[in-house]
Amino acid sequence: MAKITLGGNPVETSGNLPQIGSKAPNFKLTATDLSSKTLEDFKGSKLVLNVFPSIDTGTCAKSVRQFNKEASELENTKVLCISHDLPFAQARFCGAEGLENVVNLSDFKNGSFGKDYGLNFVTGPLETLHSRCVIVLDENGNILYTEQVAEIADEPNYKAALESLHS
Repeated sequence: MAKITLGGNPVETSGNLPQIGSKAPNFKLTATDLSSKTLEDFKGSKLVLNVFPSIDTGTCAKSVRQFNKEASELENTKVLCISHDLPFAQARFCGAEGLENVVNLSDFKNGSFGKDYGLNFVTGPLETLHSRCVIVLDENGNILYTEQVAEIADEPNYKAALESLHS
């Protein structure tokens, strides 16, 4: 169980992020067109999993904008923005912002992604939502990099995440 903070107050997650070098757990998430997407759907591409509590908060929105900007310059790489938000909210945000270089996926149906990756909150006011994390995968689904942001209001280390794609 990871211990992180929200506004300086301790909160806990359901587990710990998967280990670097391990295979990423499969997932089944909902895209903005309401189709189901699994890890297999992205096989052959490097992936940046940008995970956050809600698209409707400042830091979460900023991370989506930043990764959208960076993604346009990356070869064979997709950025998956994952939250519990309804797919409609994710589509509304990206449409209003003109963001086209990220794939929004929702864990709203059963929260299994958050549980399988050990990153959903089990205490605090955001209980059941996802903690802010970045997980980078190679083309074969192997984990290259993980970061669970220690203070949920802080941004992830974009540079370190993106540099891991070149190692």
